Amino acid sequence: MGETWTQLGSLIASIMFLCAMFGEYFPYHLRILIMSYNKKLVSYVYPYIQIRFNEFTGEFLKRSEAYAAIETYLSTKSSSEAKNLKAVVIKDSTQPVQFSMDENEGVADIFEGVKLWWTVKNDAPRTQSISFFPEMEEKRFYMLTFHKSHRDFVCKTYINHVLQQGKAITLKNRQRKLCTNNPSQNWNGYRSKKWSHVTFEHPASFDTLAMESKKKEEIINDLTKFSQSKDYYAKIGKAWKRGYLLYGPPGTGKSSMIAAMANFLMYDIYDLELTTVKDNTELRRLLIETTSKSIIVIEDIDCSLDLTGQRMKKKKKEKDEEPKDPVSKMKEEEEESSSKVTLSGLLNFIDGLWSASGGERLIIFTTNYVEKLDPALIRRGRMDKHIELSYCGFEAFKVLAKNYLDVDSHHLFTTIGHMLEETKMTPADVAENLMPKSLDEDADTCLEKLIEAIKTAKEEAIKKAEEEARLKAEKEEKEKKDAAEKDVKVDESLAKEVKENSVGVVKDDK
Repeated sequence: MGETWTQLGSLIASIMFLCAMFGEYFPYHLRILIMSYNKKLVSYVYPYIQIRFNEFTGEFLKRSEAYAAIETYLSTKSSSEAKNLKAVVIKDSTQPVQFSMDENEGVADIFEGVKLWWTVKNDAPRTQSISFFPEMEEKRFYMLTFHKSHRDFVCKTYINHVLQQGKAITLKNRQRKLCTNNPSQNWNGYRSKKWSHVTFEHPASFDTLAMESKKKEEIINDLTKFSQSKDYYAKIGKAWKRGYLLYGPPGTGKSSMIAAMANFLMYDIYDLELTTVKDNTELRRLLIETTSKSIIVIEDIDCSLDLTGQRMKKKKKEKDEEPKDPVSKMKEEEEESSSKVTLSGLLNFIDGLWSASGGERLIIFTTNYVEKLDPALIRRGRMDKHIELSYCGFEAFKVLAKNYLDVDSHHLFTTIGHMLEETKMTPADVAENLMPKSLDEDADTCLEKLIEAIKTAKEEAIKKAEEEARLKAEKEEKEKKDAAEKDVKVDESLAKEVKENSVGVVKDDK
């Protein structure tokens, strides 16, 4: 037995010596030729195929998206099956620590009945060198091993499945962002960005929105259909985007609607402040920097810029008529340095060629006065769906009562329902009265407080209507009086002219 081990040890030592000699003294081209024939020989008896996915490929210091997707896809299997794990810190994620396999570890995966093996390996540098980027010196990679009979299945189906699932998990776990555009003078410089962001943590959902359930369901179905229609949009030749116009009085829940949409679709929000954008070119550059699965919001668009040509011409005419004193010069300089975004530029932003970059985006405008907007800006195809958010009705009130008081029914509900039919009150005002302000206030107290608030609002509305009627009557009376005085002056002027003409005729006869 001892002699057998001695012989085996000698054989291993001889093989190692020959391998060392082969690598050290054989010419490089000869080694490559021998190794290629060796691989062909092995392939006849070894029925498995291997595919390598490098961590860094192509661009300098740019991590491979495929490698990252595979690492995310295998994270669950790695944490439950692998013995040696590596903790990876993921930025902007709800799960900041992700576990992956350490070097030379492997796990098996079964997909549609086919078994495959993943291993993590590392190509250490052959020579010692000093580098500012040591991660580039060690070339990590994933190795996928599978039986050669499954080649077509793996190449056409499995790898796409892994990449898609990895990206989907990354999107699901990411921390969603609320972004706002930086002024263009801050775009240049080291690590400067066009958008700055905070973590989006708004809790609004469609369950908490004060709105009729039928309209709510209609919006949810519309959003769901859009998010699942990538192939359909490609088929009909349209960019994968959709426009929403939210309009209604202040306090009717336009901002809450946007937050609910973002939470429902798991999208980021880009809050675009048009007044800080200097021109159309900057607007396009901001659009390019937005990502897919996002909502681009322009709130109170009727107040953001003068977007119609008539208003611009009127302004220009007024400027030309004003004297060129130092104060007016300063005002002109301020106006020239402000935003020069035009209606045409905004239309191209919404519906032009550049709008197709990225894909899977919603563009939302909000306004309190929809009649002020240019029809070209809000036509179908640009703002595809118009959603009116109006005053609080009985169904919306019941949602608010459930949210704020955890009450589904109450003997005061009928009274409040009748009062809301007669009085215009925004959901924000209703919610403010339903919210308990102290530990002593219960559902009865808050509902009674709301009834008093509705009565007060009704009285104020009556007073306002009476005041408007009085002012209107006074205006009409003044207009009639001015018209009568004008007629009297015209009559006096005509009488005077007739008198002068008759005197002239008499003098001629003499």
